[in-house]
Amino acid sequence: METWFIMLLLITVCITALLNLLIIPKKTSKTLQLPPGPFTVPILSNFLWLLKSSSEREVMVRNLHATYGPIFTLRVGSSPAIIVANRGLAHKALVQNGAVFADRPPALLISKMFTSNQHDISSAFYGPTWRILRRNLTSEILHPSRLKSYTRARKWVLDILMNHLISHSTTESSNVNPVVVIDHFQYAMFCLLVLMCFGDKLRETQIKEIEDVHRHMLLRAERFNILNFWPMLGKIIFRKRWEEFYNIIGHRIAVLMPLIEARKKVKQERLSKAREDAQLQQDKDDDDFVWSYVDTLLNLELPEEKRKLDDGEMISLCSEFLSAGTDTTSTALQWIMANLVKYPHVQERVLAEIKGVVVGDGEKEVKEEDLHKLPYLKAVVLEGLRRHPPGHFLLPHAVTEDVVLDGYLVPKNANLNFMVADVGWDPKVWEDPMAFKPERFLSGGDGGGGEVFDITGNREIKMMPFGAGRRICPASGFAMLHLEYFVANLVWNFDWKAVDGDEIDLSEKQEFTMVMKYPLKAQLSPRF
Repeated sequence: METWFIMLLLITVCITALLNLLIIPKKTSKTLQLPPGPFTVPILSNFLWLLKSSSEREVMVRNLHATYGPIFTLRVGSSPAIIVANRGLAHKALVQNGAVFADRPPALLISKMFTSNQHDISSAFYGPTWRILRRNLTSEILHPSRLKSYTRARKWVLDILMNHLISHSTTESSNVNPVVVIDHFQYAMFCLLVLMCFGDKLRETQIKEIEDVHRHMLLRAERFNILNFWPMLGKIIFRKRWEEFYNIIGHRIAVLMPLIEARKKVKQERLSKAREDAQLQQDKDDDDFVWSYVDTLLNLELPEEKRKLDDGEMISLCSEFLSAGTDTTSTALQWIMANLVKYPHVQERVLAEIKGVVVGDGEKEVKEEDLHKLPYLKAVVLEGLRRHPPGHFLLPHAVTEDVVLDGYLVPKNANLNFMVADVGWDPKVWEDPMAFKPERFLSGGDGGGGEVFDITGNREIKMMPFGAGRRICPASGFAMLHLEYFVANLVWNFDWKAVDGDEIDLSEKQEFTMVMKYPLKAQLSPRF
């Protein structure tokens, strides 16, 4: 049924496009000022673009970059899509003209349904609602003092991860089994983010259920792209796919809503207890209490609409918190550890640096307060993010007014995106950019120059794994802390080696993030 529909639609679109070409007036000078780009057929190009996978679209964009240069136009959708691959232009747009380039385009239907009509931080339009959502996250959860309060949570998750790796890497006869580590990384990150989101240490079965619904949602997202095209007709033609989509949405509600309701009950009980004992200092006296993301959402009021968040919006925000914080971190962690296995001398240098800092015989944890004494570890993490950014593109930006960039017109409401990976691989900035060389971030290296590297790109963009400007990832400091903490402890507790006869393959595959095509499989030998 779907194949028949697609063939008929292609024929119809081609005829429509031909008629349009005959009656469309000549291009205005304003149109001619757009950055160069390939010729496209209206409607047909949109449809074919939706049929492409993320990996196929990236190859097409990379080829267009080679043909048209550092800024070019794709005529896909109702507004032109302008792609920027130059770090200087990215800095001019995102940092120097941040307010103009900080908006988001209107979401397509499927994204609207996922995000409760763009009521999450990633997709919200630039304005009061976005500001209050982002400020709530950064001040209530990601503020350095609040992050410090999650120290015990990180140690709890580290113990879970270490126990999982030990149980899967050793046998009763003390032989060492190879371990595929990505599932363990993802589960550990989910444990941490679920605790921060809902304030409870849930059972493994509950965490697995939350993880499964989000992994399924992320990995199936591309399958639903076609549902954005002519939705009224598509709900008939693609009925089964719509049913699958609604099932995923329903499953997410069924899994997350009880946790939100439970947190509401906790809040009411604590307020009642506080009224009974006016001297109660809740956060200090109750060591088991964890200030959660849901707690902050329950108190939040949307400034433009003068109301509190509804259930669907809280589900979307919690889902964003879990997915964004888990998948990107576990992906980056796997890439970094893969390079430490591939290049043993880098791993040995990390280990030697840790030995010079950790105090106490038999101490199994590299503590958070030790991390600032480990510059080479930080360089390894930065190099991992430069060489293997979890996302090769940013989320789309939109401009709020006509603006000129590199001599070309970027019209109001145009969509823009930035080639993150290519910026970090620029040979004009990075010597031998495709090599993994953490030393480049140390004193005298081609990235650091002896100073603390500016990962925000405020002064100059040399790499942008977290984006840049007003829409920079609000959790960049959070991510760096977790990557440094877990990399340090993984190296400190295990000797990581490649499986005999296997070579670490750094080929890529696009999922929600850019992951290893062949997940890391390593032999782990406990050091203690």
